[in-house]
This record gives sequence, C-alpha cells and structure tokens, in this order.
Amino acid sequence: MTGMKWTHRTTEKLAAELRSLHINVSARTVAKLLTEMGFSLRANQKKLSSRSPEQRDEQFTKIAELRECFAAAGRPVISVDTKKKELVGNFKNPGIAWSREPIAVRDHDFRSEAEGMAIPYGVYDVNANRGTLFIGMTYDTPQFAVESIEKWWRTEGKKHYPDSRQLAILADCGGSNGVRCRAWKYGLQRDVCDRHQIAITVAHYPPGTSKWNPIEHRLFSEVSKNWAGRPLDSYDTILNCIRTTQTSTGLRVRASLVRKRYAKGITIADSEMKKLSLERHGPVPMWNYTLQPRS
Repeated sequence: MTGMKWTHRTTEKLAAELRSLHINVSARTVAKLLTEMGFSLRANQKKLSSRSPEQRDEQFTKIAELRECFAAAGRPVISVDTKKKELVGNFKNPGIAWSREPIAVRDHDFRSEAEGMAIPYGVYDVNANRGTLFIGMTYDTPQFAVESIEKWWRTEGKKHYPDSRQLAILADCGGSNGVRCRAWKYGLQRDVCDRHQIAITVAHYPPGTSKWNPIEHRLFSEVSKNWAGRPLDSYDTILNCIRTTQTSTGLRVRASLVRKRYAKGITIADSEMKKLSLERHGPVPMWNYTLQPRS
C-alpha cells in the first residue's frame, strides 16, 4: 500500500492501469463500476461559509430600523456600490439574446484591444425605486464614489427630496466606499455634507453579506439582464442598455459617462481626519456613523 487515498485519473487511464495488472476492462466498464460504487463526475459546490461576524444579525436589524425610520419621515435612503468592471469592445458578453444569427466577437478578451474600461458606480434610491449609474473610465477610487453621490444629490436628490436635510447611505464593507477608507469619509464630509449642508448617516453591511445590499438585486441584476448576450462594443451601447432598463415594478434607470481621470493612492492625513464631524453609533460603531455638516 502506498497510502494514496485518491487519484485524479480519467476512466481511460484507470483502464490502462488495470490492463497492466492483467485485468482487461474498457474505459466504459470502469465508468460503470465507478457508478455502481457511488461515484460520479461532480463539480465543486460553494457550501462552506466563512465565519460570520458576531454582530451580523444586530447590524441587519440596525439597517432595517434605519430604512424604516427614514422612509416614514420621507427622507432619502440610497444603496451604493460598484458594478463589475467591463471591457469596452467587441468581446463576448455572457447571456443569450434573440437574433437570426449569432454575433461574431473576438476570440480573446485582451485589454490592449479594448476601447477602454467601463467602471459603473451605482446609486439606487430605495424608496423611489430609481437608479443612476455613473460610468467611470479610469479607476474605482473613493473620490469617484463620493463625486458620484454628490452628482446624484445635486441632480436627483434635491429635486425629489427638497425638504430633507438628511441622507442615509447603505454600502458594503469594502471597495471604494469601504468601512476603513479614510478618503471615503473625508470626501463625504467635504463634498457632500459641507457643500450641501446635509447630514449623512452611513450603514455598512457586514463582511460577506454584500448580496443583501439592495442595489445588487434591484438594480445591477436588472441591468445585466438587459444587456445579456449583447457585446458592449462602445460606451454609447453601455449607456443605452442601462437607460432602457425597466421592470414591471416601476424601476427606471439613468446613466452618464464620467470622463474625469482619477488617481489612485490618495492618502488623508491624521490632522484632516480629526476635523471631521463624525459620530459613531450602533452595535458596531465602525459600521455605523453620521457625518454632520460643518458651517
């Protein structure tokens, strides 16, 4: 006995091994014998979940209470996140679509052959069932995220909520709007709170629970369905697919192209962070905080 407990071999190779031991069987017979012993060709299954944070349920309760409170008072609640980055060009796009002939696309997805990169940052108005996507062309940075929210408030938020001086934001724990990102908090304070004199309450979903963020299943999934099977060959195609996304429940989506170039690696000094009007609260203070406008 060599101690080997398993082997990764095809039925043809197993049959060849058996023939070397003077057991004449075919690959089909080997497959039949394996099936009788309870074996079959199987793929990996994602069933083992990571350890959940102890305050996970408390945080979900906190978010539910926040949404209910703001909705009852007629205040805006937005869910934000960055959708998967897309190569712009004649590349294969997952999904199927009705057509007389299949659309021919490139056989390899080389970044060098793309027109550019599309980075969709989404803002979803939970109460109004309205979505806005800002299509960046450089990097997914905190500055890009903050400026997208500021543009949404300036063009949409103030119009639909003219009397509200408060805004609630639901976000994931990582990415450009991550819970540990200094530039995210600094940008919200300077570019949104102070500029528009509104208070912002941010609630982050616990690590590993981003799929419960409303923007994922109420906006991003619908956009993906609308452009499924369609090559995203230009920025105009991407914008058109997003703008024509609708649902029977009344979802309407706007989209705009952001040509500004963003730089990575911007750091915020400790002295600047101390100037923020930030108050932490909730079951996990790191996940829940409110920024007050400074005069």
